[in-house]
Amino acid sequence: MTSAEIITIGTEILLGEIVDTNTRYLAKNLRGLGIDLYRTITIGDNEDRIADAIRDSMRRADIVITTGGLGPTVDDPTREAVAKAMGVQTEFREDLWQQVVATIARYGRTPSENQKRQAYVPQGAIGIHNPVGTAPCFIVETERNAVISLPGVPNEMELILHESIIPYLQKRFDLNELIKIRVLHCSGLGEGTIDEKIGDLEKLSNPTVGLAAHTGVVDIRIAAKAKTESEADAMIAAVEKQARERLGSFIFGADEDKLEDVVLDLIAKRGWKLVAIESGLGGSLTRTLPHTASLSALEVDSLTQALRAAQADSKAEAALGVVAHLEERSADMVMILPTGEQTHHITYGGPPRSLPRWATNLALNWLRTTLEEMK
Repeated sequence: MTSAEIITIGTEILLGEIVDTNTRYLAKNLRGLGIDLYRTITIGDNEDRIADAIRDSMRRADIVITTGGLGPTVDDPTREAVAKAMGVQTEFREDLWQQVVATIARYGRTPSENQKRQAYVPQGAIGIHNPVGTAPCFIVETERNAVISLPGVPNEMELILHESIIPYLQKRFDLNELIKIRVLHCSGLGEGTIDEKIGDLEKLSNPTVGLAAHTGVVDIRIAAKAKTESEADAMIAAVEKQARERLGSFIFGADEDKLEDVVLDLIAKRGWKLVAIESGLGGSLTRTLPHTASLSALEVDSLTQALRAAQADSKAEAALGVVAHLEERSADMVMILPTGEQTHHITYGGPPRSLPRWATNLALNWLRTTLEEMK
């Protein structure tokens, strides 16, 4: 199995000044090639630490991809760090320099002397043309490894990845597999309970099964590696069937499905209109459902009265109300349907800032399961 690790480089990422989107993009593309991603890390602009990280990754993985640190300034140390990790010096490449000159000329400028740094690469490296930026890329090969250094600018990195790196990887490592993923979304059960029900599936080696807990929602990830998409689909379908048999209606959707969209679809299929009121949620329900009003602090009795009035004014068949009590870490929910009114009190043990989203998801799931059970 071909394996890879990703090293993102930039002190600005460690300081929280920018968000690293390159790792996610690379990871999804590596998955599509059937490459196992072992580890991702971020290193600041320090030549020695980057070199250490590269050596460490080379011991574990066949492919090491770095992003960032290829600019013209002294705090762009990737070229030197890769050379140090490989035990070689950097060397000037005239062809890469001409690329830098040509790119800068498109802006009507001439390159400064410090931009010559971008034409240096580790000795013996394969130079990679950058058609949309001034930072050439490179690949350093060993008998086992390929160390690939890409720009940190996302649109540059993405273009070079598809034009140059993916074809190189396919040829160098004879890649003929892919990894496909299916994500099932659950609500109404905690991560621990789901684990008890499908724990044996989580021990499978292919497909692999993993859990990811969110606020009021738990995802089940099924990942299959195969030579063809249809083969991967069949492997996933067999495991998904077992998960659905064990978890039943606690699974509300898959992949891009969202809980609120499932609820709105159930309402629409009945030809109904839904109104909602929130209090103490900071707009969580308002952002999720249309026709939601936000009111100041309410108790459950006043929430019920306000919900009745809103339902009557809008001539809606369904109404949902949620009020969160941050200090008590609890919430009250009210649901009004043609079949009658229901109230529900829930308590929460997590961080207070997550209570609004948690209460929103539990309220949506309460409405979903009620609608699904109705004849």
